[in-house]
Amino acid sequence: MTLTLFLHRTVIMTSQVSRRWRPRSLLQLVLLAFLVVMLPIAVLMFQAGQALSELSMLADISARQAVEQTRRARELSNLALEMERSARQYAVVEQPGLMDIYSAKLDEFATLLDAQQRLLPDNRDILALQAQLQSLSDLPTLSTEEIAQRLGEFASFAERTSAVRDATNLYIDNRIEGISAQASEVRQRLWLQTAALVSASLALMLLFTWLIIRPIRQIERRILNLGTGVEPASAQLIQGPAELVNLGERIDWLSARLAELEAQKQQFLRHMSHELKTPLASVREGTSLLSDGVAGELTSRQLEIVELIDTSGLELQRLIEQLLDYNLLQHNQVIGNDIFDVSVLLQDVINKHRLALDKKGMRVSVSALPIDWSADRDRTARIIDNLVSNAIAYGEDGGQLEVRAYHRGPTLAIEVANSGEPIDAADRDRLFEAFYQGRARRKGAIKGSGIGLSVAADCARAQHGQLMLVDDDAMAVCFRLTLPWNGEGGSDNEKRLGYATPTLSTDRTYARN
Repeated sequence: MTLTLFLHRTVIMTSQVSRRWRPRSLLQLVLLAFLVVMLPIAVLMFQAGQALSELSMLADISARQAVEQTRRARELSNLALEMERSARQYAVVEQPGLMDIYSAKLDEFATLLDAQQRLLPDNRDILALQAQLQSLSDLPTLSTEEIAQRLGEFASFAERTSAVRDATNLYIDNRIEGISAQASEVRQRLWLQTAALVSASLALMLLFTWLIIRPIRQIERRILNLGTGVEPASAQLIQGPAELVNLGERIDWLSARLAELEAQKQQFLRHMSHELKTPLASVREGTSLLSDGVAGELTSRQLEIVELIDTSGLELQRLIEQLLDYNLLQHNQVIGNDIFDVSVLLQDVINKHRLALDKKGMRVSVSALPIDWSADRDRTARIIDNLVSNAIAYGEDGGQLEVRAYHRGPTLAIEVANSGEPIDAADRDRLFEAFYQGRARRKGAIKGSGIGLSVAADCARAQHGQLMLVDDDAMAVCFRLTLPWNGEGGSDNEKRLGYATPTLSTDRTYARN
């Protein structure tokens, strides 16, 4: 709990510091990150160097002292042996020079013993040797017989000297073990410092990574929101280097500019539809009055021209409605959930195009059993309407139009196929792009807008379905719409409907007048 609270306070303090201080550039932030991350490692290297230097110096001093102390202990043993030899030789040959040698070795032994006592101040053998030296220092003043009687003292003297040498070696071994323990302690301390400082470096690395990545992710979210058209109520301020902050400000400007352009587009479409529909309504009303003979009876030739004008006006109205439908689909993503009879829907759409089919002389075949389906009825009707309109516009005069509906499991398939000129292979990949018009020539006086199939494809995607161009053995052009069951209780409906493909065919031929 305490660690969690500490981390929470650290994050808050970091956020406050980042708000108050902002690096001037991304390069500055990256360089600062490298410097701060390398700082604990530099401290670790300095401390490791200091510890190693201390151990090296201690080992060097200890080695020198060990060599000196060992040599001194060995010299004490040698001097003790030489003192005994000189005393024994004097007792035999009575040569005065031998006692001079004895006295010199005695003085040297006393000096070395004093130095050894500073190393081992509480050693009992050293204290005994010092007392014994006082006794042995009287030998040069004694007679030969007296010296011979006291030669036995040198045996205990040599034993104590050997004991001092052994004590010195033990002291050196203990000191080496102490140095080894100190080295282990330093090594353990260095490991702990390494773990702590490396952890600090990793924490600083994560902190600066977060400081660098956070504004980039904020910009990424802003771009995604801008692309999807879902802007938050209040834009989050970009916090970070100056370049990324400036980039965030440019994105804000771009968002405002796109919103302005979108508003202008909406206004243009509203005004255009209103400005076009008003005179178009007058034209269609005039042609209707002329067709009804209000201005007098028309000849067959005049009536044919009036009908042509009325048909062209109706075509122009459909183009305007397609533009409005395209604009509506770009902003209205709410999906309806209706249960409707697919066969009735298809028949309603066919009836809507009765006059155009009659003028075209196309034979219509509708193959669909009554199928209750859950989907957006208006969008589905718009898709079929655009496909039938496309077949009328590009199909051959006196040709054939087939509309088929069937389902397999949870998927409904509706096919709209027509005879005529097949779609060029170069146009297939861009067939559903908005405002794209292929190489095929549209039949009629009004040129198409190129958004009918785009509107149909958008309506299919809005229902999680798909509209595609497929190959058909009998027809030159065939579009297939697949829609999933968008309501609840689909499995019960599938059991009620079964998996059979309807084969009922209703042929209707609209002959040319």
